[in-house]
Amino acid sequence: MKKQPTSLEACIHEQLNRYFEDLNGEAVGGIWHMVISAVERPMLEAVLERAEGNQSRAADMLGINRNTLRKKLEQYGVTPNAAGKRGQS
Repeated sequence: MKKQPTSLEACIHEQLNRYFEDLNGEAVGGIWHMVISAVERPMLEAVLERAEGNQSRAADMLGINRNTLRKKLEQYGVTPNAAGKRGQS
C-alpha cells in the first residue's frame, strides 16, 4: 500500500502529479491560478473558523493585514460570520 503524504506540501505535490497523469498528455495552462484558488479559499475559511470569524485575528494568523484579508474574502465570496459559525454547530 502506498504511504499517504503527511505534509501539506507533499499532498499538493501528489495531487498535482495525479492531475497531470489524468490529463494523459493533453496541453494545460493556468495551473498557477488553479492551484492558488484551490488552496486559498479553504485556507481562508479554515483560518476564519479557527479565529471564530474575527478578521483581525485571522489576518494575524495568516500574516497579512486586515485590508488584504477583506479583499481576499470578497474575491472568493467568503463571509466571515458564516466561516466563524461553522465550528459552532
